[in-house]
Amino acid sequence: MESLSLEELYRQLVENSNDAIIYSDRAGLIRLWNRGAEEMLGFSAQEALGQSLDIFIPENQRARHWEGYARVMQTGVTRYAKDLLAAPALKKDGNRISTEFSMTIIRDASGEITGTAAIMRDVTAKWQKEKALRQRLAELEAKP
Repeated sequence: MESLSLEELYRQLVENSNDAIIYSDRAGLIRLWNRGAEEMLGFSAQEALGQSLDIFIPENQRARHWEGYARVMQTGVTRYAKDLLAAPALKKDGNRISTEFSMTIIRDASGEITGTAAIMRDVTAKWQKEKALRQRLAELEAKP
């Protein structure tokens, strides 16, 4: 059996992941958009590459997003390397989904930050189930 090079293994892990894997540069321009991102958000890699992250960030979330993004680019620190961030995302067709993602700060050989990678999962179905359970619980608690 022929073994894979580490580079080929990494390429396949990223490309074939069902989770969205998105790398953006310091300016917030998309430089990597895997198949999982295509399927989750509806934009092809060709449509997404070179575009701002704003293509899938809902307008009412953008100011907060960019404030945090600038802070991460400046400090090199994010709590979302370990903790998941829950945030809505906008699909190409205009529908909103619920997502959870982690971030990895990417650095060049000299240690300079080149951007950030996010590994993102659609948790809309889970969120809808939890919302229905909360509503049902509230109804039951409201009964005398």
